[in-house]
Amino acid sequence: MKVPQLFFTAILVLAVSACTGLPDGIKPVKDFNVERYTGTWYEIARLDHSFERGMQNVTATYSQNPDGSIKVVNRGYVTEEGEWKEAVGKAKFVANDEIAHLKVSFFGPFYGSYVVFELDEDYQYAFVTSYNRDYLWLLSRAPKVPDSVMSKFNTMSEQYGFNTNELIYMRHDPVQKE
Repeated sequence: MKVPQLFFTAILVLAVSACTGLPDGIKPVKDFNVERYTGTWYEIARLDHSFERGMQNVTATYSQNPDGSIKVVNRGYVTEEGEWKEAVGKAKFVANDEIAHLKVSFFGPFYGSYVVFELDEDYQYAFVTSYNRDYLWLLSRAPKVPDSVMSKFNTMSEQYGFNTNELIYMRHDPVQKE
């Protein structure tokens, strides 16, 4: 292999592995139970990013694949276009299935980090981030959360260095026609 090819390969490996890492100071939930986590979650709040811009009624549904990976179906209603959009991906555990640190791909061999850093004991709400502090979600089993959960999410997120002034709060209206 020529030196430029070797250099390019090394840079590519570093870039891809950086996207599956953890933000400094944030630890994934331990004693994670994937069976309890599967099912549908409602997005309650998030930081803005292009792949969900303009969407409301966003949900994420997780189910186990026979090979041990997780099927991910993200779905949202694009108000301006008047239609539902859906993305199907695959998640794999980075270390083991008892640590809530996964890598998720929606296209090809490229993965991004999925880190559950707070999860209540009944698996009713989860605080999720990615490899850096540009990504943050509050997920819930119900379309609304108690004020105490929202307060905890805002407080913890601020303490971990997320820009909570930029949070977008999701609307979950009665379902639009498909």
